[in-house]
Amino acid sequence: MRFAILTIAVSVLLGSSALAQDETPRVQAFGGFSLFHENNGQPNAANLGVFLNAPGNALQAATNFKGWNAEAQYNADRWIGIAVDFGGRYGGPFTATSVSKVSGLPDATSYSVLAGPVISYRTKSKATPFAHALLGVDRTTLKASTIMGLPSPFSTTATTYTDVAFALGIGVDYKISHRFSLRLGQLDYYRTTLNLNKFYQSAFGPGLFEGNATREGNLRFSTGIVIQF
Repeated sequence: MRFAILTIAVSVLLGSSALAQDETPRVQAFGGFSLFHENNGQPNAANLGVFLNAPGNALQAATNFKGWNAEAQYNADRWIGIAVDFGGRYGGPFTATSVSKVSGLPDATSYSVLAGPVISYRTKSKATPFAHALLGVDRTTLKASTIMGLPSPFSTTATTYTDVAFALGIGVDYKISHRFSLRLGQLDYYRTTLNLNKFYQSAFGPGLFEGNATREGNLRFSTGIVIQF
């Protein structure tokens, strides 16, 4: 009788372990929308307005950028995984105010590739909290343009800068089926090392942007769909 009870107990434990492993996706992919709050080096907008001889309060610095975020994640077990993170965001660093006639301000695009470990807290709950630490590169391009609505049109030069970036983040996935989960939210402290002085001087000319940040603490929020395999 004792042997039978012990055998049943061991079988239950092994079955529970196998079930837990079966419920852990070996591979998962995430894709969705992101909102990026950027530390972009104010008071650059005021300096630029003076340099271009633009009317007062004609320009303002942009801080929020819309984009996308995608991840591929491999789970070694129910707790530990590794993720490769891709991101893109779009929008100019400067915008014209509603009372301004300035147009043609340069647009910017940024893309990133980061990778690193992920820790997930998987239980019987449909909600799976996680945290990750990602390291990689961030590449920003400012397009060439001709700024109008000034006493004299002003042309900028296209410039590209690639810098080291890392992201420390937390988030929650909510399971809606065997294959799909909803990423309710992912919030990253996103650190870049973009030298804003060299970057903007390359586009607008030397001497205008000085004393600006060479490291930026930004925030990124992402949400979307997770597919599990």
